[in-house]
Amino acid sequence: MIGGGPAGLMAAEKLAGAGVRVTVYDRMPSLARKFLMAGRGGLNLTHSEPMPGFAAKYGAATPWMTPVLDLFPPEALRDWAEGLGQAVFVGSSGRVFPAAMKASPLLRAWLRRLDRMGVAFALRHDWRGWDGDGHLLFVDAAGQEARVTPDVTVLALGGASWPRLGADGGWADILRAAGAGVSPLRPANCGFVVPWRQGFASRFAGQPLKPLALSFGGRAVRGEAMITQTGIEGGAVYALSAALRDAIDAKGHATVTLDLRPGLDEAALAKRLQSPRGSQSFSTFMRKAAGLPPAAIGLLRETLGDASPPADPHRLAARIKAAPLTLTATAGIARAISSAGGIARDACDDHFMLRGKPGVFVAGEMLDWEAPTGGYLLQGCFSTAVAAARGALAYLAG
Repeated sequence: MIGGGPAGLMAAEKLAGAGVRVTVYDRMPSLARKFLMAGRGGLNLTHSEPMPGFAAKYGAATPWMTPVLDLFPPEALRDWAEGLGQAVFVGSSGRVFPAAMKASPLLRAWLRRLDRMGVAFALRHDWRGWDGDGHLLFVDAAGQEARVTPDVTVLALGGASWPRLGADGGWADILRAAGAGVSPLRPANCGFVVPWRQGFASRFAGQPLKPLALSFGGRAVRGEAMITQTGIEGGAVYALSAALRDAIDAKGHATVTLDLRPGLDEAALAKRLQSPRGSQSFSTFMRKAAGLPPAAIGLLRETLGDASPPADPHRLAARIKAAPLTLTATAGIARAISSAGGIARDACDDHFMLRGKPGVFVAGEMLDWEAPTGGYLLQGCFSTAVAAARGALAYLAG
């Protein structure tokens, strides 16, 4: 087993549970670092959305991810966590969280279980591919090479987001050289670059925009966003990030529509804006009449460019409800929540074994699928790990 994140550990558990002797190799000094970081915000283990709506969240990968999810569905993941002594609950958004609201208690219980099952761990072992004789080649922290010849290998090396936590996508070149089809790794669930005018970012960076609704490509999402020094990020942005990223790749830019006052319809907002402004500044008037916070007012001005705000209440209300914001690039894969791209599904057989590499299976974010935040990412990692482990067991059984 190469990779000590959630996919690698789940595959290790399934293999060890079937009586296979398992060693987990990882290049970092500790396990599941990105999993732990994700848990700081509550750890969305999975989501309570029923099928087939759940499976539809995997976009282009839905046809092949659906049977994978059926192998280890959200209900099974919840039961698994409960089996580790970690109670879970369904939040108001439908997301499933551990009662502890963090990842560390679950990970500790999980590692204790793996230890009892006899799973061994070889940390600070950086996988470098295969040597000329087909052995797995590792380099340890002292720079010493180690060669291993297992009966079966499961690769669960993650994507390329947050590389400082361990997964840097370096495996892509190794597998391409081995003849596997690998799509370029791209940011997913990511922020975007906006060419702010001078002074805007220094004043508003770090301030939230809530409530907020974003629309793009016929889809609207209500949630929160955050202004950054270079652009915009946050849950509502992440929900549209795949479509926005693809549009930017195709055209060099994408324009998202912002509803800065989603709790009020346009007619009601226009009526409020008909109140006399008097000697109030525009910002004060927007705060009192429209109920906009300073960051939203600043963003409204930003979308107007050098033009003055409309004096007509109806036109101003329409602008508040549909302010265009042009995005020019993704914020970069290193800060993305996850990554898209990876090993093409047709580069593997029905059991997730690499074609041309007998006994080598792949799982987790290495595979070419993407999903939104909210539990879908972890569920995909766990489910593909179970599928790869089953494939490995079938291979070992001949």
